[in-house]
Amino acid sequence: MLIVTLYKKENCDLCDQAMKDLESLKSKYPYTLVAIDISQNPDLQKKYGLDIPVIEVGPYVLKAPFDLKKLLVTMAAASNRVEQLKSIDDSKYDNRVKRGKSISWGDRFTAWFSIRYMLVFNLLVLLYVGLPFLAPVLVKQGARTPAMVIYHVYGGLCHQLAFRSWFLFGEQLAYPRAAAGVKGLITFGEATGMDENDIWGARKFIGNDIVGYKVALCERDVAIYSGILIFGLLFSLTGRKIKSLNIILWILIGLMPIGIDGVSQIVSQLPFGVLPYRESTPLLRTITGFLFGFSTAWFGYPLIEETMQDARNLMTKKFAKVETIRKSMK
Repeated sequence: MLIVTLYKKENCDLCDQAMKDLESLKSKYPYTLVAIDISQNPDLQKKYGLDIPVIEVGPYVLKAPFDLKKLLVTMAAASNRVEQLKSIDDSKYDNRVKRGKSISWGDRFTAWFSIRYMLVFNLLVLLYVGLPFLAPVLVKQGARTPAMVIYHVYGGLCHQLAFRSWFLFGEQLAYPRAAAGVKGLITFGEATGMDENDIWGARKFIGNDIVGYKVALCERDVAIYSGILIFGLLFSLTGRKIKSLNIILWILIGLMPIGIDGVSQIVSQLPFGVLPYRESTPLLRTITGFLFGFSTAWFGYPLIEETMQDARNLMTKKFAKVETIRKSMK
């Protein structure tokens, strides 16, 4: 038997006519009707609002305006397709039919996640950017072992160079290299007595009671994930209605600043000295990192929302279909 899905809304003459036309064809093409009212569903309103009524039969879709003749042709095509699939004993088709008549845990998770995915994303990003700040707090409180676990885990994800990291509980928030030329701040070498070119030493250095204790993520990474988190919160608070950032703007705003600042620093510090030696500042790392994180989330999250809309629509249809079949079997 065919499964016919009718998307409709209240006070719709065309919808009422579509119902009558379907009823007139039921004796020739038996079907189970799944009627879905889009009035209370923003996703379906966005997708079908201008096309109601919409009829789906298998892979075939009819959007208003259509008449009885078009509906007859569509029902005939769908019926013939089902008969052909049955005649060739298509096991994949049989499995799809069986799955379509029940709600699995995967379906329930998809429905749940497609609605709450931004809550999950925001919590994960908050956890990711928050734990590095917990590490210096734990060291300060004497809980060195759990702090070292955090430093060790994030050490595989970030360079953790002390002269490019934030510090808590010390004289300054940051101790840049002398080459950065930041006025008013004690340099890393002056504060620690360490060689500023000792990369491994700067990576291992956590801090002390005088300079404070470093955050387990570098300044740029903190800015990147903070930017992602801030846009994620804005996106959620605005009902996920913000449009995706134009890819050209993403390149100009997000990629180019961080690329110029980061790449020029790396290239300038290579042994053969292609560019004059330079060391970025905490401010530049923060600005370029934030722009990259914020713009990347702005570019990506709305695209994810489009996918989640499709998932929500699919689950709405499947849940309505299974419920209709269940009621018809009583």
